[in-house]
Amino acid sequence: MNAKQMWDNFIQLHPKYQDSAYSAWSYGAIPDQLAELTLKNIKTATASAYDLYAIDNDPLPQINEFNIILDSKDEAVCITKTTKVSVIPFLEVSEEHAFKEGEGDRSLATWRKDHTELFTQWYKEANLEFNENIPVVCEEFEVIYK
Repeated sequence: MNAKQMWDNFIQLHPKYQDSAYSAWSYGAIPDQLAELTLKNIKTATASAYDLYAIDNDPLPQINEFNIILDSKDEAVCITKTTKVSVIPFLEVSEEHAFKEGEGDRSLATWRKDHTELFTQWYKEANLEFNENIPVVCEEFEVIYK
């Protein structure tokens, strides 16, 4: 099912949202695995590099925003609703947030290791240099439709 089909199915059940906008996207790293963790309500948060939003000219996530999570084949997996957004320095990302991201052993140490590798790669591709004080967009969400 594609994103529009999933949204149309959701709207049939919840017509009060018919005028709402949504974004359809896949996770930047291991999209199938992260979409599956989201579907299972294990992954209830994500983090992204603030500076890359400006480079890509993308708006920051907003509270109450709807997102259709896609897999690597652009198939819709579920719909989430953003519940919290904050921008904080990389080194201030909390253990709680790392746990909510649902990846690996869910520890802050693993989160930092994995995101250092990922952000370093993405920053290099954007001709930027990663450091541990970069601003990070921490987003929390809930699955509202499967």
